[in-house]
Amino acid sequence: MDMIRIGVIGTGSISGMHLNAYRNNPQTVVYAVCDLNEERARAAAAEYGAEKVYTDYRGLLADSSVDAVSICTWNNSHAEISIAALKAGKHVLVEKPLCRTLEEAVQVQQAVEESGKILQVGFVRRYDANVQLLQKLVGAGEFGEIYYAKATTLRRLGNPGGWFSDIARSGGGPLIDIGVHVIDLCWYLMGRPKPVSVSANTYRKLGNRANVENLSFYKAADYDAANNTVEDLANALIRFENGASLIVDVSFTLHAKEDGRSVSLYGEKGGFEIDPETVIVSERANTIVNIYPQTDHKGFDFNSAFQYEIDHFTHCVQTGSQPLSPVQDGVEIMRILSGIYESAAKGEEVKL
Repeated sequence: MDMIRIGVIGTGSISGMHLNAYRNNPQTVVYAVCDLNEERARAAAAEYGAEKVYTDYRGLLADSSVDAVSICTWNNSHAEISIAALKAGKHVLVEKPLCRTLEEAVQVQQAVEESGKILQVGFVRRYDANVQLLQKLVGAGEFGEIYYAKATTLRRLGNPGGWFSDIARSGGGPLIDIGVHVIDLCWYLMGRPKPVSVSANTYRKLGNRANVENLSFYKAADYDAANNTVEDLANALIRFENGASLIVDVSFTLHAKEDGRSVSLYGEKGGFEIDPETVIVSERANTIVNIYPQTDHKGFDFNSAFQYEIDHFTHCVQTGSQPLSPVQDGVEIMRILSGIYESAAKGEEVKL
């Protein structure tokens, strides 16, 4: 295939990662960009050399020169644009989460199957070099059966506001924004077992804490302290058909002394940690040993993982091979996320 001509839909903050990675890939060219904010779209086009600028994604999708698209818009438009892109004959890389609801996810999967095109979900944590190393060790049986995982991503002060805190556009708060990363990461490394039930809680106690002074945090471009309709905190116990379980807790804001990140998985023959750095736990000569792999980065490196994600998408478009994070996995993760919100709303365990 000749150079793959890319259209990037949505030029907010995350689009910069896509645009930079495409620019660094010798097989792709950023051909078109689209944003409701024309000034922002034109600025992105000028920086990355895009020939075409659109303010309506439909115009971009009607452009026959576009081979593939990255969808970097609000969550509430992921399904709509993905389906339209597939019907227009474009390959799709859509940012996580795949969409807002399980029903939307199933519709996207149907569109993928009908189109025969590639759709890759932006589960960037899968593309980290340390995760790929661990996945190889899991596949080789190094840890035996992985039966338990625990993931924590707690921000003490970190509600971005704007569309992130508007449930109509985001579909939820920290669970669907940052929790999705660690849930997918654990599920992927556990071998993607079938989820069967969820018991969960969500809390709205602290709001966005706009009153806090002397401590800065990321704010969305459309930040509005008066608008916050998402949870502060979510926690869940997820059970799988093979008997394995995953416990997760995630927050935008919490009365904690500091932010907290940890991801750990435990198997019959060994275990490992991913966050905040990669550590393998095993036994040698009847002695417990902690092994620190010698890799370029001790923990998750966003830039290199993102580059690999884009390079992988490019390879899949060129070869027709299935992506490491296919639409089917996006559907299953949305099944889990929807189950967590349903369980929290009902105050009881729900079957998936």
